[in-house]
Amino acid sequence: MTRLVVGPFNRVEGDLEVQLEVSDGQVSSARVNATMYRGFEQILQGRHPFDALVYAPRVCGICSVSQSVAASRALAELCGVTPPDNGMLAINLMAATENLADHLSHFYLFFMPDFTRPVYAGRRWHADAVEHLAAQHGGHQRLAIAARQRWFTLMGTLGGKWPHTESVQPGGSSRAIEPAEQIRLLASIREFRRFLEKTLFAAPLEQFAGLNREAELWAWHDCAPADGDVRRFLAIVQDLGLDRLGRGPGVYLSYGAYPRAGGGFHFARGVWRSAQTRLDAFDLAAIREDVTHTWLTGDGTARHPAEGLTIPEPDKPGAYTWNKAPRLAGEVVETGALARQLADAHPLIRDAVTRCGGTVYTRVLARLLELARVVPLMESWIQALQPGEPYWLPVDLPERGIGAGLTEAARGSLGHWLTVRDGRIENYQIVAPTSWNFSPRDDAGRPGALEGALEGVPVGANETVPVAVQHVVRSFDPCMVCTVH
Repeated sequence: MTRLVVGPFNRVEGDLEVQLEVSDGQVSSARVNATMYRGFEQILQGRHPFDALVYAPRVCGICSVSQSVAASRALAELCGVTPPDNGMLAINLMAATENLADHLSHFYLFFMPDFTRPVYAGRRWHADAVEHLAAQHGGHQRLAIAARQRWFTLMGTLGGKWPHTESVQPGGSSRAIEPAEQIRLLASIREFRRFLEKTLFAAPLEQFAGLNREAELWAWHDCAPADGDVRRFLAIVQDLGLDRLGRGPGVYLSYGAYPRAGGGFHFARGVWRSAQTRLDAFDLAAIREDVTHTWLTGDGTARHPAEGLTIPEPDKPGAYTWNKAPRLAGEVVETGALARQLADAHPLIRDAVTRCGGTVYTRVLARLLELARVVPLMESWIQALQPGEPYWLPVDLPERGIGAGLTEAARGSLGHWLTVRDGRIENYQIVAPTSWNFSPRDDAGRPGALEGALEGVPVGANETVPVAVQHVVRSFDPCMVCTVH
């Protein structure tokens, strides 16, 4: 048996280290280490509850809007307020802007450049991938960076700035959209649509979103195999067997994404169980955080986040990460775009996962599908804004109470829990998507989603930084600064 330590990884948000045990040319065991501690949960203790709207977005520079949304919803529950329809739509637009930018960044900047490495130089697709997708030099990567920059101008109109947008409030959005601004926003969304339809998909978004089975996906690919970067990705999937690489736990969690007026979500809430092909209701009370292998003090009891503790213990025996181990009714779950599309019953994703499970291929495919599905939703949300109607409602802050705020960031399910006593934050706890996916072992020794997905991944005889391991890690798109808050 050989032991490898891989990390820190480049092209991820924050520091990540993966400890591997390798036997017979494949990973036999993995331990994922979030190597730094930041302490936002402690920083917030004793502060005014509305200070969370300033501090929480600064947990992360990539998903700051998602952190704002979760914090504002926790405060909204504490205060007993529901934003008006305009406010809900504006927040949906801000969240979607950030999530889609994250999907675009993941594909072009974090994931696809790995396939332009010299190790793949003998593959038939390699030269084409280098031309279009190589870091800094690929023609389509440069176009994607420019499109992302223009895309984020939406945030100036919607929220004043990005990152750390502070217009997201418990009562809605503090930034009303004028009718002339609606027209400009719609024009910007349609400009982004044109980039996606020309460069990424080389097809109308509705055509790709309307694919219902894998057979249709591969027929779509074969009709123009050299067009668009999604088809380039699919060609690599076929050649390298990415549909067999990095299989996840088979249980998928989504809190529900983009609320609808009157209730419900555009992407449904639930827990998808692949083995039973069944969607179960999500039970918020079933979440527990285990700290057995975490450098945090614990009493041996896995706690609900509303009662969670975050007290560093850097010399704790048996610990190997700063990340807690969230579990849902004791189960290891995976979260992210794949979970959202499974919960929402998209037929293509359910068909693909039925065949091969949650793998590198299906995780990236689900993120691409969300780009195709969410842009048309954003166009409809812009058109649904009602001039002259309120975007925000005032709130009364109680002296004591509790609140939970749930949202779906690009990487998956994000939750904030706060307890207020005597007008101050007594406790604040965050469970981020990477907390779920990159969790350590729990008290029963069960590995987290990524740790389990790395088992069986091939390692070449002379590889010190196995390329297949990197594909699996990047398919989950780690954000370690969110994990360690």
